[in-house]
Amino acid sequence: MKIGIISDTHGHEGRFNLAYEKFFSDADMILHAGDVLYHGPRNKMLGDYNPAALSERINNLKMPIVIARGNCDSEVDAMVINAPLEAPYAHVSIGGLRIVVTHGHLVEDDEAKDEMAAHLKADIFITGHIHQTVLEKRGNTVFINPGSPSLSKRTDGRSTVATLTENEVRIYDIDTGEILQELKLK
Repeated sequence: MKIGIISDTHGHEGRFNLAYEKFFSDADMILHAGDVLYHGPRNKMLGDYNPAALSERINNLKMPIVIARGNCDSEVDAMVINAPLEAPYAHVSIGGLRIVVTHGHLVEDDEAKDEMAAHLKADIFITGHIHQTVLEKRGNTVFINPGSPSLSKRTDGRSTVATLTENEVRIYDIDTGEILQELKLK
């Protein structure tokens, strides 16, 4: 089992493609924690901002993609992406793991995330929204924020995504391929 984890692409097709080619092309599934197409008024538009091309790319993936609706995702976005934009969270069971994906704008602090994860009995709890990476285990739940491949708000500015296998979670710099964080599950 291999799952690609991404969030906050904000319409940047080139950055999605780079992440896909380097880390997700052999994945069984991709989980997207929202803010798929629209750049949002507070975000800078980069040269590869092309939400129409990104929606087409997502629609033509060879594996399933599960998307949690973000605060910048609209009904118009949902009309051009074939996968449903699930809100306020998506729930996936795979490889004996219960995975919850939510954008994060409705559960911004750790206490709210812990409560939601416990209520939903999540083994893995994935968020986005803050454009920064998080990888930690609290209680019985692993909390993951893959950061953003296109609009990083990390202090080092690195563009990031994550992968999940039955053995580990890794967060990568998509430009260099460097593993920035890693957590063993077994």
